[in-house]
Amino acid sequence: MNANLKQSERRQGGDRRKSQERRDLRERRRGIYLLPNLFTTAAMFAGFYAIIAAQNGRFHAAAVAVFIAMILDGVDGRVARLTNTQTEFGSEYDSLADLISFGLAPALVMYQWALVYINDVGPGWAKLGWLAAFFYTATAAMRLARFNVKTETEDKKYFQGLPSPTAAALMIGLIWMSHDLGIAGEKLRWFALFLTVFAGALMVTNIPYFTFKEIDFRHKVPYFWGALIVVILILLAFDPPKTLFFGFLIYTLSGLTMQLLRWRKRRKLRNL
Repeated sequence: MNANLKQSERRQGGDRRKSQERRDLRERRRGIYLLPNLFTTAAMFAGFYAIIAAQNGRFHAAAVAVFIAMILDGVDGRVARLTNTQTEFGSEYDSLADLISFGLAPALVMYQWALVYINDVGPGWAKLGWLAAFFYTATAAMRLARFNVKTETEDKKYFQGLPSPTAAALMIGLIWMSHDLGIAGEKLRWFALFLTVFAGALMVTNIPYFTFKEIDFRHKVPYFWGALIVVILILLAFDPPKTLFFGFLIYTLSGLTMQLLRWRKRRKLRNL
């Protein structure tokens, strides 16, 4: 009798635990985690503000806003992992925010700063500026969609194609640096056109770029990394726009260089 009673109590206890787990699961599905999504929303707000600032001719503020969005975008994922609040909703929301901050905002800011002046060249040229801006936005959307689809299968050591934040940094870095040097966007409209198409095209290539995910900052690292971080901080404090633009330009060219070296090596192997 006692054995049957204990068995019944255990069964009832197990049923209560399962019922509670189902209720907890339903609650998690209904809601979202506030902290990581707060950073994502802030990054999206910064990108949206950059568009508004550019429309009012405040290109310096627009450039700073996009770089702030980059910082916030790097924080939200780390916060989610540290607090164990990663969700599928958060991942999708982050991609949509990235499309605004690193796809739409850089394209529209670049258009307002330089590409709009292509209209002054003459008849037939008016569409070229905004078509280039649209091309950049479309390729950024495709880059983000491909990243979402291949998240589980992609090599963690490399990105496939230029990351959208890096492409945005090239565009916005040029604007910030030129503003700091007193160079108007009208004078650089053709280079701005080239850079817009160049950055957009790189996002949809298969060129590999280092992710730097293999560097574990929680454990001991070579002294070189510590010295490099100090140098970067000094350069950022001395001249932020030039440091950011040329830093991201070097990273962009590093992927192209590695790809060219791979092609050269393959050609040599085929000729053997």
